[in-house]
Amino acid sequence: MTAQTAVLDLVHSWTLGEQGNDAERVDALLTDDFAGVGPLGFVLGRTQWLERFRKGLVNRAFTVQDPQVRDYGAAAVVVGVLAQETSLGGEDKSDRFRVTLLAVCQDDGWRLAHLHIGALQQRN
Repeated sequence: MTAQTAVLDLVHSWTLGEQGNDAERVDALLTDDFAGVGPLGFVLGRTQWLERFRKGLVNRAFTVQDPQVRDYGAAAVVVGVLAQETSLGGEDKSDRFRVTLLAVCQDDGWRLAHLHIGALQQRN
């Protein structure tokens, strides 16, 4: 299996965990020092990221479209479009975002170390 294939499999597994609101599945995919930057600029560590589900986050659909992988050996960067149908505390948060993920290869395989969700340029 190539690094690109392994990283795309990791991204797919992560999106399935997020879509399934499955903190346990997502937990198994993150590095111990994981950090996630949300679309409003907030930064969540691993524990905080996983607690989102317990605090009322509900993903009904969650996919990374057109993922582009840049392989750097023991690390890879993935840039794509995050399309989500999501609510938080009953408030709709569905949208499309630019997403950048950093995957690292550790002894037990590829894990997500960082992700950044940001604004997606609007089409004219």
